Amino acid sequence: MTSATDDLPAARLQQWEETAIEFARLAGAEIVASVGRTFSVRYKTGAGQGDDLLFRDPVSEVDQRVESLIRLRLAELYPDHGIIGEEMEDHPAGPDSPVWAIDPVDGTTNFVNGLPLFAASIGLLHRGRPVIGAVWCSTSHALRSGVYHACGSGPLSFDGAKLEVGPNPAVRRRLAGEPRLDPGTVLPWETRKTGSAAIECAFVAAGLLEVARFERPNVWDVAGGLCLVTAGGGTAFTLSDKERGWERFTSFGDDPRSWRGQLVIGPEAAAIRRKDAAADAA
Repeated sequence: MTSATDDLPAARLQQWEETAIEFARLAGAEIVASVGRTFSVRYKTGAGQGDDLLFRDPVSEVDQRVESLIRLRLAELYPDHGIIGEEMEDHPAGPDSPVWAIDPVDGTTNFVNGLPLFAASIGLLHRGRPVIGAVWCSTSHALRSGVYHACGSGPLSFDGAKLEVGPNPAVRRRLAGEPRLDPGTVLPWETRKTGSAAIECAFVAAGLLEVARFERPNVWDVAGGLCLVTAGGGTAFTLSDKERGWERFTSFGDDPRSWRGQLVIGPEAAAIRRKDAAADAA
């Protein structure tokens, strides 16, 4: 299969990867500087009345500040590139122009509640396909914050060093990132729900999770992380049309913002097993 980066100069890809790493580190620094401070939080949706009012989808001033900083920097560096971000309107691009997908704080609910499990995700799409990924994570395989990053099919790196971390072969039962388990589904993994799709992508890529499933992620949640998974030797399957069933993920299509599809990521055998179980449960 032709790689998404085959028609792009290596020097340009390296430059874009360095830019993505810069943005991820910038986001991480802003997030760390905000820990322990009081900052404003608003909610995109609410339902119910009185004591039963349920607020969903928090947005902090940190989310907005980080995305603004990145957009300003992108306007200076690559004014012809497109931008898709969680908090602001899209910056349009031509059909062959790269598009940046930015999630300034992924796992905002964790972040605003002080639960230290969140990320900042930077992805670059070329014709709808992820080609660059840089994900700052609040924790990692090294038990510290840092940036997982990759270009094309690899290698997967962490803070500039090639990553060679894998699962302990003595461990008989691995972990899986799951939003929920369908009734009657039996799988050979213990499940976890982290609250951050970007972190789960990075952890699958690094071998900390065997597999992960996402029900309806946005492009900015997973664009950077999917590149990491590919670079780490994994694969992704998507279900965007029930009639067609599960297919290998190749692209977010011509309109990435409107893309919605279930995703399963992981090493080949594990990803196939998980998507087959999802198909059987449907």
